[in-house]
Amino acid sequence: MSKKNNIVLIGMPGVGKSTVGVILAKVMGYQFLDADLLIQEQEGKLLREIIAEAGADGFIEVENRVNASIDCSKTIIATGGSVVYGQEAMEHLKSIGTVVYLEVPFSVLERRLSDIKGRGVVLKDGQTLYDLYMERIPLYEQYADVSVSEEGLGVEQTVELLIEKLESLNNK
Repeated sequence: MSKKNNIVLIGMPGVGKSTVGVILAKVMGYQFLDADLLIQEQEGKLLREIIAEAGADGFIEVENRVNASIDCSKTIIATGGSVVYGQEAMEHLKSIGTVVYLEVPFSVLERRLSDIKGRGVVLKDGQTLYDLYMERIPLYEQYADVSVSEEGLGVEQTVELLIEKLESLNNK
């Protein structure tokens, strides 16, 4: 089992986990792993195809299984927004890394997520983006070791703030 030297990014779709993760990996000299791409690679299908075939619950089972098996070291792991529904996955990710919750206000998310279905976002029938946001926030907060608010920040500023928070966490 790898040591707890990874950084796991969680948060709603559209908060920039992949974008921030790639830059953070470069700055810290870490590898970068996009869990959504890993799921697509292991399943041989796009996220939206898995959701269409297996439904929201079926997708969450797949996501939970794949994320619970991630074994890496010195890696920034960008997870899918629904990763927090998988208890095994979250316990595993917390055991191998520091979990960082990237948060943005709903108004910002709404702007960024105009094409929510095309992104492979797990919405149950009749569920709105706001419903999803309200359902997931307590889960993100529950699992996070550190939270970083991106409000009013660009990507580079978010990365700088994240590094500051990680350093202060490590110095405790």
